[in-house]
Amino acid sequence: MQYRFNPKPAYRIAQLSDCHLLAAFNDTYQQIQPAMHLAAIIDTLIAEQPDAVLLTGDVTQDHSAESYQLLARLLAPLSCPVFCLPGNHDDITQLEVLCQQAPFRPECSLQLAHWQLLLLDTKGPTPAGVFPPAQQQWLAEQCKQSTAQALWLFCHHHPRPLNCFIDKHGQLDQAGLWQTIAVEPRIRGIAHGHAHYAYHRREHNIDIVGCPASSVQFLPTPDWQTVNGGPQWCDWFFSASGKVSWQFRQLDLTAKKYE
Repeated sequence: MQYRFNPKPAYRIAQLSDCHLLAAFNDTYQQIQPAMHLAAIIDTLIAEQPDAVLLTGDVTQDHSAESYQLLARLLAPLSCPVFCLPGNHDDITQLEVLCQQAPFRPECSLQLAHWQLLLLDTKGPTPAGVFPPAQQQWLAEQCKQSTAQALWLFCHHHPRPLNCFIDKHGQLDQAGLWQTIAVEPRIRGIAHGHAHYAYHRREHNIDIVGCPASSVQFLPTPDWQTVNGGPQWCDWFFSASGKVSWQFRQLDLTAKKYE
């Protein structure tokens, strides 16, 4: 399935990742309230009105039905479509049910003027990522059928080692993923969540962008360490002329109370 946006000179898409919601709004994860962080981001997005919101996995922490209901309630005021792809913490069945109700959408291929954004499913049976033959075939077929002049990929798991603790839960099928990318010169980059920190690097003419978490950030250290950096996300700007840029965003919650 493909979602087509109306033609316009430029699009802004907000990428949110690793929300780690629990059953109740005030529940805590790593000494913070993830629902409060997400609510603050959504408040900002309601005011700024992006063209779409993209959730790149681990939207909940405890897999509970209540956590998905909380997510639906928090994002209900958005006037733009919301697209989701699964992370290792997500329940596929509940995520599919969620994507049948507005503002959520089930499509994994997003058609903009000039651009096509493809949402990859890297969820496997363990916390590590997978890119099995079925997904490889899907990506190859999408590239073959696409009339877009440029392509961008989004997924949950990081596609290259980051030389820190999160690599033990990294992408297991990196060779298959990068082989598929290598044969399609229109693919300009890939963005992901999972690592809980913002970074950018470039390999083989492909931009790799890590989206910070809306919940807590992970430090790129040999052992697992977290830090409360406030609500964070990434804004994407795709132009009809083929240009792409992104901006890491961070909010200060000291000035406002959420409950």
